[in-house]
Amino acid sequence: MNSSSPSTMRWRIVALLFIATTINYIDRQVLSFTMTDELFRKEMLGLSVTDVLTQERIDQFRVEYSKVDSAFKFAYAIGFLFLGWLIDRIGTRRGFSLGILVWSVAAVGTTFVRNLTGLTWMRVMLGLGEAANFPAAIKSISEWFPRRERSFANGLFNAGTNVGIILTALVVPHLILHFGWRSSFFITGILGFALLIVWWFTYSKPERNRLVSPNELAYIRSDNAQEPPLRVSWLKLLSYKQTWAYAIGKFLTDPIWWFYMAWLPDFFNSNEALDQKLDLKSFGIPFLIIYVVSDAGSIFFGWLSTQLMQRGWSANRARKTTMLICALCVVPIMYAAKTNSLTVAIALISLATAAHQGWSANIYTFASDLFPKTVTASITSIGGMFGAVGGILLARYSGDIINATGYFPLFVIAACAYGLALLLIHVVLPKLEPVTLDELS
Repeated sequence: MNSSSPSTMRWRIVALLFIATTINYIDRQVLSFTMTDELFRKEMLGLSVTDVLTQERIDQFRVEYSKVDSAFKFAYAIGFLFLGWLIDRIGTRRGFSLGILVWSVAAVGTTFVRNLTGLTWMRVMLGLGEAANFPAAIKSISEWFPRRERSFANGLFNAGTNVGIILTALVVPHLILHFGWRSSFFITGILGFALLIVWWFTYSKPERNRLVSPNELAYIRSDNAQEPPLRVSWLKLLSYKQTWAYAIGKFLTDPIWWFYMAWLPDFFNSNEALDQKLDLKSFGIPFLIIYVVSDAGSIFFGWLSTQLMQRGWSANRARKTTMLICALCVVPIMYAAKTNSLTVAIALISLATAAHQGWSANIYTFASDLFPKTVTASITSIGGMFGAVGGILLARYSGDIINATGYFPLFVIAACAYGLALLLIHVVLPKLEPVTLDELS
């Protein structure tokens, strides 16, 4: 091990954030698989077990599901408004603990819903709590890592999103088939309470952690000097072009990831163009492939920009070049809705989700690259809120679009979103110049 780059406790923190993100995504992803269950659809629509699910009723369910999904994203956006601000003020440990508690109660509470109204309220509560994950994680990375390692660290913890979806795809269909759809929410929901205990007794800032050696602490601070406490309003943060560059990127690309999460099970279950369709018995392997590839994309593209910076590239050149590669990798996904080959569709979607995760690993670093760490959670929250607002707009009409024209228009939107986002980011912020403490004061 190179003594100039001690590698101990900070990587354990990344592992903890990875586990937290995995559980976060398990709890939010359960519904997208459960919604393909016939008994679940009937109960949410107020039908009896013996009623027939006609195409008209399936279309009705898609529209109602879109409304539930929009409500979740609306709450997620509101959660960002509050929780990022709270985490910057009361600290990462306490702020994230509150978020974990709220989302875990909602996840378990979904076990007991009996109609769409109850489902909507539980998803609202889930969204409020889950909004804490990324502000807390990005702030933790800014506290524990020097700037040159952050995109790689972000890529590692962000890989938990894919692992969460993989585990959901492998486990939840089995639970539904053998124990009913309610078991899927209860068993996955209790994971959050275990996470809460581990987080509370593990996390602290590096200078307060007895397992951090003096060498590692010096390395963490090597390009990241100690910053005095600073309270900055959102109104002031919104006056900086750096904030808007980050927010625009999130507004245009976060909805695409939300779309994948909410609708891919239904796409594989109902798309008429495919020569084979998936159901609760067969989701596992295809989703395993898609999100293992996504994990690879998250880690690889996070590593790539880090390597480019270590070779002497500026943060501006390294980040934007990597994001351009990611944007180009998403373009072919528009053909996934037209192909009749399940294998080709899986390959195209795998490439697009890997590119999205690589894009995310790099855009997340904007919050810590462009702003002092005292406001990192607030900046992450602003971006997350804009991403959720974009997600609300897309989610609200996804069901209607699918009913009317199929999945092709939505995949075209996905194909174009990243290139447009990068262009606008570059127009707003030609160089990634950080905001200094003096400017914020």
